Amino acid sequence: MLGRARFCFAAAIVAVGLLGGAHALLAHHSFAMFDTAKNVSLSGTVTSFEWTNPHAYIEMDVPEARGGVKHWSVEMGSPSILQQSGWKFRDLKAGDKITVTLSPLRNGDPGGLLIQATLPDGRVLGNGPGRGPAAPTPPAK
Repeated sequence: MLGRARFCFAAAIVAVGLLGGAHALLAHHSFAMFDTAKNVSLSGTVTSFEWTNPHAYIEMDVPEARGGVKHWSVEMGSPSILQQSGWKFRDLKAGDKITVTLSPLRNGDPGGLLIQATLPDGRVLGNGPGRGPAAPTPPAK
């Protein structure tokens, strides 16, 4: 009887572990939602920089040609990947002016996958090693 109780307990622990990790599997997605054959360049003002897993985000307001502002959400790689290409969690803050090049969303919504960003200090950073500039550019003097 004690062996069966241990087995049931172990099975319950495994089930909880699998169910607890399911959200991480569902959170990851393919990049098919982005049109990687197109590049869009935008200049605007950072509203937030979300240094989070599994993907970091730049939220930014971009002035429109006819007046007004459009809010864009720019998806990036994970913080660990971004650090390999020179990014730091403190590189952007609300109010910073930046220029980004991105692969836009296929559905036309204002968002995309970062290709590269020109930061306020002049550095140009990509979306991880091999995704954007070959190496971080030095700060402007």
